[in-house]
Amino acid sequence: MTNSKQAIRTVVFSVLSNLLLAIVKFFAGVFGNSYALIADGIESTADVFSSLLVLFGMRYANRPPDENHPYGHGKAEPLMTFIVVGFLIVSAVVIAYQSVINMQSPKEMPKAWTLYILGAIIIWKEISYRKVIRSAKKLDSTALEADAWHHRSDAITSIAAFVGISVALLLGEGYEAADDVAALFAAGFILYNSYRIFRPALGEVMDEHRYDELENEIRKISLTVPGVKGTEKCLVRKNGMYYLVDLHALVNAEISVKEGHRIAHDLQDALIEAIPSIDMVLVHIEPFNPEYNTAIPPEE
Repeated sequence: MTNSKQAIRTVVFSVLSNLLLAIVKFFAGVFGNSYALIADGIESTADVFSSLLVLFGMRYANRPPDENHPYGHGKAEPLMTFIVVGFLIVSAVVIAYQSVINMQSPKEMPKAWTLYILGAIIIWKEISYRKVIRSAKKLDSTALEADAWHHRSDAITSIAAFVGISVALLLGEGYEAADDVAALFAAGFILYNSYRIFRPALGEVMDEHRYDELENEIRKISLTVPGVKGTEKCLVRKNGMYYLVDLHALVNAEISVKEGHRIAHDLQDALIEAIPSIDMVLVHIEPFNPEYNTAIPPEE
């Protein structure tokens, strides 16, 4: 299965999971007198739309290069992540506002059976988080990581709702608002996770260097290619789920241009074959002079 197909299947799983849970939470919240569950339902509904945006972004990001986009469309993925973060922030603000409003007016005690619903939701969302984060790490996808953190934040907001309802039920009259306090805590946690998701996506758009391990691997593989005596600059950019590499390779200063060209192509082929996540390698050939140049080995 290609990276794009695996990513799309993972996002489809998220969409269906969040859609089902949003329905369950809304009905349980309305009939169980729990705004924390309704707040959870609001977040899950936002998650459905954000996952659909991630799906659209991935499909667009996997389009091949064209005349207007010679490096491909991979930057669409972190841009979609920004929109996902926007959905999270809006849902957090709505939840916080409604929680404050609810705390100012009397309300009925939550139903005890809502705790069983929340327990099942917490377990399922943690399973969903682990499934999606495995794909995110395997594919090195910021959009999938954002989608995974939707599941984890949903699990934690459900835990907050569980605690709030438990406090209200155990302490009885006068503590009905514990449910709304839990929803307010959930809103704060959603905002915190919004930053966690936003930061790496911003780094990707700004071509921030965060790939020391990959750079080290590139240098190591380069030294195995016949004719390559060392490496100098090695610049790595992330483009969707793939990487673009600019590499300066040191070769014998006395060889012909034709031979240097062949070595450059051999180096490109070796890197792309050894590291499938590399989409494009631009090799710049530099003359190796023992008096001025030293081969740069990979870091231990």
